[in-house]
Amino acid sequence: MWPLRAAFRAGLRLSRVSCGCSGVEAAPPGPVRALAAFGPGGPGPGGRKRGGWGPRADERRARAWDGDPEDADSEGEEEEEEEALLSREPLLPAGVQRVFLVHPDVKWGARKPQLTRAEWQVAEARSLVHTLDGWSVVETVVVPTKTPDSKLVFGRGHFERLTETIRGSPEVTSVFLNVERMTLLTKKELEAAWGVQVFDRFTIVLHIFRCNARTKEARLQVAVAEMPLLRSNLKNNDTHLDRQGGGSRYIMGSGETFLQVQQRLLKEKEMKIKKALEKLRKKRHLLRRQRQRQELPVIAVVGYTNCGKTTLIKALTGDAAVQPRDQLFATLDVTAHAGSLPSRVTVLYVDTIGFLSQLPHTLIESFAATLEDVAHADLIVHVRDVSHPETELQKSSVLSALHGLHLPAPLLGSVVEVHNKVDLVQGYSPTDPDALAVSALLGQGLEELKARLEAAVLRATGRRVLTLRVQLAGAQLSWLHREATVQEVDVIPEDGAADVTVIISNAAYGKFRKLFPE
Repeated sequence: MWPLRAAFRAGLRLSRVSCGCSGVEAAPPGPVRALAAFGPGGPGPGGRKRGGWGPRADERRARAWDGDPEDADSEGEEEEEEEALLSREPLLPAGVQRVFLVHPDVKWGARKPQLTRAEWQVAEARSLVHTLDGWSVVETVVVPTKTPDSKLVFGRGHFERLTETIRGSPEVTSVFLNVERMTLLTKKELEAAWGVQVFDRFTIVLHIFRCNARTKEARLQVAVAEMPLLRSNLKNNDTHLDRQGGGSRYIMGSGETFLQVQQRLLKEKEMKIKKALEKLRKKRHLLRRQRQRQELPVIAVVGYTNCGKTTLIKALTGDAAVQPRDQLFATLDVTAHAGSLPSRVTVLYVDTIGFLSQLPHTLIESFAATLEDVAHADLIVHVRDVSHPETELQKSSVLSALHGLHLPAPLLGSVVEVHNKVDLVQGYSPTDPDALAVSALLGQGLEELKARLEAAVLRATGRRVLTLRVQLAGAQLSWLHREATVQEVDVIPEDGAADVTVIISNAAYGKFRKLFPE
């Protein structure tokens, strides 16, 4: 319910769950199976002093931003209702799966992928499969096609040879067709021809999302993304019942057919999920307003999935609790971690969901609420894995997704590009003079990155470096320690004063002058 609470204390993070979904309950048999998806109940004097002063103001503000639940009893009721909404049947079969990976290779035409090659796309598809517990790829084929949008995807000759190969592989339990989304008709035809279940990229990624969604907000957003799939399943189930003579019958004189009842329940469920998401969005907005009042700069860290965002945040913050994983979509729930810049200004690094090429549009749209944190950040850091052969395609995918969020032009124009994993590329040097080469794992290039981030944050947030003359006997010095970041105190004992160098926001400086006129 409160995905960001407590994450803003230095050294704290939100826990994540591994992508393996174990112990998934099987859907009930028979005609009631389609209704099961709706859940129960329907749908020193004279010298200079550097440092040594107590807790910094930014750290206090970071610790103070800790959203607590308004009322435990009411939240308990809400959670029970939301858990009922999240009750649904599994997307993929449980247990061990031996997958036959089929990649349609479009050689020409408008559908031909750019900036990539078939072997790179296959490698990413294999990684998706291996992210799932108990799943493995036993055979991979790349099949050329001129008609990727046709009912059978491939031409007749290629399809017949492919069918013979799959039918002749008794160890195969399912097929992963590496396309963004299959039509319902295509899925039925392929499963009938090949004799095993066939899954597309949308279903695999959606299942990984479901497994990695830890917070209530992320789980609700995944549930919204599943709606198109549930609607397709309704039509499929209705067609199956029609063949049995029961799909179009009216239920108990209600005036509704079985399909109409299912559609109504699904619509009601979707409305309740979106209502629950709206409540969480408002709470997130309140947390964001608290952060704005405390004037904590926020740095959103974005990038292609598995590019090393979490490892970089751990290196920048020193947060030992952050545990990066070498896995696609290991980060699905947004987390925030406090860290300090060289000037001792405290910032919040927001770790976001990773992007993916050919990521289904409905998945991006369903996570719009989560990605609002990117839109409200003061600075965006784009992390790239320069050791990956498709690093340019990955960059293009991330930038395309960022532009799709309709971010403010100044925010998009100030993106800091970080080239990560340079330790894996011998003699690497960025061709872009504005890009920074780092190895988050080995700590290489981090000091230069922190200096760049500090300059960008001060510029984006309107903070200034000022030297102010204050009286030692008054409350000015303690106020500056509380509301600004004190850099240096030069005591002038004969005047009973001190020259204090601070980093201070325009708003805080205005308050200072109002409280302590010159």
